[in-house]
Amino acid sequence: MNLYDIIFYIFAAITVVSGVITVTSKNIIYAAFSLLFTFFGVAGMYVLLGADFISIVQIIVYVGGILILLLFGVMLTNKVTSTDIKSGSVNVLPAVIGVALFAGALISIIIRTKWTETPGEIPLSTAGTLGSVLLNEYVIIFELLAVLLLIALIGAASIARRTKEETN
Repeated sequence: MNLYDIIFYIFAAITVVSGVITVTSKNIIYAAFSLLFTFFGVAGMYVLLGADFISIVQIIVYVGGILILLLFGVMLTNKVTSTDIKSGSVNVLPAVIGVALFAGALISIIIRTKWTETPGEIPLSTAGTLGSVLLNEYVIIFELLAVLLLIALIGAASIARRTKEETN
């Protein structure tokens, strides 16, 4: 077992343990902070796979955007006292049966697959190659996607403005 295997198992343990805490925690702040560690564990595994660009996007989008938005939303609406939060478990037996069937199928596939191992090099950086491909081979698709996102942003701003005027 080499150093990469040990580091992978550390990131996998961080991801799985913090994911379990995220799902089972009754306090939403604890769940959000353990989700932070889950995202960092996944980003660390992306780095080990040589996908540095995806790792950085994982951190920027999920940790920097979605998780911070979730935390601000929870912290700003913490004063709401009239809302009942349901924390009980419903339909545990069907969920356990479904998970057991899925795990059995997954383990069966893993055992029956003939895995091959080919030596290869992990690239030092994928961002330069990805940028070159996006701006040379797929530049038209890239620009059309930018225009589509701009149209979606204008539409969202228009709908928000219209609903604001209707409420006044």
